[in-house]
Amino acid sequence: QVQLVESGGGLVQAGGSLRLSCAASGYIFSIYDMNWYRQAPGKQRELVAGIGGSTNYADSVKGRFTLSRDNAKKMVYLQMNNLKSEATAVYCCLVQFGYTTYWGQGTQVTVSS
Repeated sequence: QVQLVESGGGLVQAGGSLRLSCAASGYIFSIYDMNWYRQAPGKQRELVAGIGGSTNYADSVKGRFTLSRDNAKKMVYLQMNNLKSEATAVYCCLVQFGYTTYWGQGTQVTVSS
C-alpha cells in the first residue's frame, strides 16, 4: 500500500535551517508530483511547495526553501533555510492519484524566536 513517512522536523532557532525528508513506497514514485503542506495551530493547511515537471513554492517561502526529489531512493527533501517563527507547523508530504490523496503522518517543525 501507499506509504509516506516524513522525518527531519524539530526545534530550531529563528534563522536556522532544517531539512525534511519524505520516504515514499507502494507506488511508482517517479511519475507523480509530490507536495509538502503545513498546518500551524489555528490556521488552515497551506501548500508549501510541489515538485513534478517543475517546482513551485508558496510566496512566503520562495528563496528560502528548496524542494528536491531522488527518484531512485523514492525520497523528497524540503530544505528550509532562514526559518521564521511563522514556519512553526506540522509539515506533511502528499501524493495524489486522480481523486485519491495520500498523506504522511507529518513532522513537527518549531521555530523559536
